[in-house]
Amino acid sequence: MILANVLSVLLLLDEFMQCLSSHSAVPSPGIIGWRPPVDCVKGNELCTTDSTCSSRYRTLRQCLAGRDRNTMLVNKECQSALEVLQESPLYDCRCKRGMKKELQCLQIYWSIHQGLTEGEEFYETSPYEPVTFRLSDIFRLASIISGMDPNASKTNHCLDAAKACNLNDNCKKQRSDYISTCTKAMNSEHCNRKKCHKMLRQFFDRVPSEYSYRLLFCSCKNTACAERRRQTIVPSCSYEDKEKPNCLQLRNTCRLDYICRSRLADFHTNCQTTPHTLTGCPKDNYQACLGSYTGLIGLDMTPNYIDESHTSITVSPWCSCRGSGDTQEDCERFLRDFTENTCLKNAIQAFGNGTDVNILPKPPTVPITVQPKTEESSSIQDNQSDNAEEDNTLLTTCFSIQEGGPKMNISKTQTYCPPKPQIPQLVTSPPDKESFIDPSVLSSSSLRLHANTVLPAFLFLTVKLAS
Repeated sequence: MILANVLSVLLLLDEFMQCLSSHSAVPSPGIIGWRPPVDCVKGNELCTTDSTCSSRYRTLRQCLAGRDRNTMLVNKECQSALEVLQESPLYDCRCKRGMKKELQCLQIYWSIHQGLTEGEEFYETSPYEPVTFRLSDIFRLASIISGMDPNASKTNHCLDAAKACNLNDNCKKQRSDYISTCTKAMNSEHCNRKKCHKMLRQFFDRVPSEYSYRLLFCSCKNTACAERRRQTIVPSCSYEDKEKPNCLQLRNTCRLDYICRSRLADFHTNCQTTPHTLTGCPKDNYQACLGSYTGLIGLDMTPNYIDESHTSITVSPWCSCRGSGDTQEDCERFLRDFTENTCLKNAIQAFGNGTDVNILPKPPTVPITVQPKTEESSSIQDNQSDNAEEDNTLLTTCFSIQEGGPKMNISKTQTYCPPKPQIPQLVTSPPDKESFIDPSVLSSSSLRLHANTVLPAFLFLTVKLAS
């Protein structure tokens, strides 16, 4: 009888484990026909090998030539082509910023999505692949670089960033190239803004972030440092002009260019203030926001610091909302996405302070048993006290969730800021990639699945053992 019960239990456990493995093997539950995205150049190649996709794609491009969306959809042939292409690899395709065929990739992307959207959306979806690495990856390299300079300043981090750039041949060359191009000639009142923008884009595309970010997002404690930071992109040529255009007109001009339109959509996707996250950023990813911000530099929508203030961070493109008329509200809303962007401000402050946020579950409290004092335990305690002294020298970072989003404050008194109950613990040290836990893993649907499976199994085991 006992042997029969044991065999029944083993068979039930085997079925239970197979049930769990079958559910975990589903890549995207609830999504029918899901397929991994490819870059649009590759998607176009796949489409050309299929006669139906190829012919429909040519039809759609002819439909979009010189027509708006509403006119295009009146034509049944155009509408049919669009419906077929939504099932092709082109519909889900994405691009990589700085890729070899970036312009071609973006042209293919917008040729599809221009027909799928109304054309007047306030925010557009980014055509770029999502950023998977975090700001802490740059911190590690930046800290190594800063440690290489024995003459580092304690008060002007932007000056230190310039020195670090000069120690790297690539950074030094690219920086010298754009500064010399963007600087006005002695006997000229104007510079060549088009060439200046091109060299700036080349700098941010070719120079690693651990150098370029330090120049652009260095933290400042005085006006001289903040002014050096503002002058990083040579604003007299790349940013400022005699008059400020209307912001919505500037946006329309930007959307006529595939690169500018894509970078602006990427900025709105990754820097849009998100009230339900700790940092105010989508997916709590500072790096995605900073990368999207730098992607705008060297385009019509080039942003910059509006003044040399070191106590507050305010950035904006060179535009205003004067003469907006009936679109005044939309214009101010667009401008606030730069000037009052909580996500962007927190991301800039986080890089300047060398802090990132990582969401980890609160570790369980383990009771400590005091062992009898021995020579070995005393040596261990000595090592622990040394480590404790080192830990006391570290500054802690606290976040206060307020109405406008989280505010980051660096504690000057070196005090510990304990997390509230049931709130994920904030780790200010650069996290390892393996330590980041995706909150989507703990979704309510997965918890309900486990509960519905475990409860019947538990009752069945109880009945079997009782018999």
